[in-house]
Amino acid sequence: MSNSVERTDVLVIGSGFGGSIAAYHLAAGGAKVTVLERGPWLQTEDFEHDYKLGSSYTRAFDFTVGDGMSILGGNCVGGGSVVYFAAMPRAPRFVFDRHGSIGRRMWPESVSRATLDPWYDRVEESLSVTKQDWSDVTYAGGLWAAACNSAGRTANPLAAAVDNSKCVNCNWMMAGCRFEAKQSLLVNYLPAALAHGAEIRPLHEVQYIARTQEGDYRVHYDLVHEEDYRIHVGTGEIEAKIIVIAAGAGATPVILQRSEAHLGTMPHAVGRYFSGNGERLNTAIINEDKAAELLGLDRGDGLAYAANQIGKGPTVASWDRLDGSLPEYSRYSLEQLYFPPGLGTILAQVPDATGPTWFGAEKKEILKRWTSWLTIFTMIEDDNEGVFGPPPATGNAHRISQQMLGRGNLRYDPTPNTLGAWDKSDAEVKEILEKDGLAKVMPWTNDLVGAYTVHPLSSCRIGDDPHTSALDDRNELRGHPGIFVTDGSAVPGALTVNPANTIAALAERAVPGIVRAAQEKGVAVTYGAPAPDGSRSGRKGVLPLLPTLTR
Repeated sequence: MSNSVERTDVLVIGSGFGGSIAAYHLAAGGAKVTVLERGPWLQTEDFEHDYKLGSSYTRAFDFTVGDGMSILGGNCVGGGSVVYFAAMPRAPRFVFDRHGSIGRRMWPESVSRATLDPWYDRVEESLSVTKQDWSDVTYAGGLWAAACNSAGRTANPLAAAVDNSKCVNCNWMMAGCRFEAKQSLLVNYLPAALAHGAEIRPLHEVQYIARTQEGDYRVHYDLVHEEDYRIHVGTGEIEAKIIVIAAGAGATPVILQRSEAHLGTMPHAVGRYFSGNGERLNTAIINEDKAAELLGLDRGDGLAYAANQIGKGPTVASWDRLDGSLPEYSRYSLEQLYFPPGLGTILAQVPDATGPTWFGAEKKEILKRWTSWLTIFTMIEDDNEGVFGPPPATGNAHRISQQMLGRGNLRYDPTPNTLGAWDKSDAEVKEILEKDGLAKVMPWTNDLVGAYTVHPLSSCRIGDDPHTSALDDRNELRGHPGIFVTDGSAVPGALTVNPANTIAALAERAVPGIVRAAQEKGVAVTYGAPAPDGSRSGRKGVLPLLPTLTR
């Protein structure tokens, strides 16, 4: 064996929630940790308030168009946390008892809302998650809450990882936060990992994993050009005793598929059971006069609303349908969401159109009133219909443009269960917002890029059944000891709420098992670091749980 091959104790693939959390705890525990991130490393001053091509917006996103489903995800150091809206609700209790498409409980028996709550606590301490007050909500959130109230529904402010003392309501959260108000991983777990000696390497795209003669793993990567992601400017490999894959639910299964020729047979569930978190978007075009008359809204300048561009991401949600006594596929949340001009304006359809619904003269007319749009984000229970085909030659997709856009190998054909759940949620959005002429509502079109998700899940999920889950209940890849998956692909199914908190909590829960596996491989590492800022209450809550996770 060549002595030139680089070595590390733990190799982490991806630097989003799953990767950053693992990197911090393992580095703090004494392991040598190397993080390979496909995207660039953007600093606070790099986040531009512009959606032009080549800005931080296109550099930091990965938009992969599949067959029936498109995925919008993060592509930078910090992953999805850099571009997320910081909504951090916990998953409802009934989610963990869902049967979904397999006809029996899809989550491991050891994971429930009760057993995950201490790990949620750890995340919320580390990311300074707080429930927003009504004084924190945006114009759009206030309008949605008032409309829900007028229609006899309830609405609540969302829990969020936002420091409101720093937030300037610029509404550029999707392009990265210039003010470090949004608690992305760039301001907590990642700097703490670096402080403990972890190394982060941007523009390193992992292609496949192989096994060494000693029983460790060798990761093969390409170096990505800093401006044109279609160009690879070098290759390399690095050996590690433990691999943590956190490349996202649209890329993690592709890496494992490509690794099968080198590692041996992958679990049946790798690249299957993908969920888009049941997501769907509706656009309401608000009648300003009706908003003033019906809801009593007044901005003080003669307008009731016309404020789409002022504020931040989601601040208010309606959870009336998150009732565990309701049958599966009839439970969903409705959340006000700011989506910036660009994709949102392209995919929005014209209510009551006589011609084309998403382009043409009628679309041009409603675009003139875009400041009076309200976007409602729906998260239903889907059927985990997504399946990944053979992997592309490199990366997770065939790169079409210099940045951001690719064609992937995901096939998604929604079942009647999923379609029916979308229909129910669409009808309720319409009922709430069209009451008494307040607005006109239409869902985004699926004709252009299929269904779409900003929260891909479940393509390498945890579970108790080896046939329907790629990972055991400690996030270890079945049949491949020492390889763990800690990103959204490990979440078994749609959550009916924003998934960041649950992804992060599951990653926190996986760390003790990863530490034990590393110890068994001879790595001098321990578990027990406090939160990145030194807070210790979350650690105190999980230490009694360690025996069940390090068996």
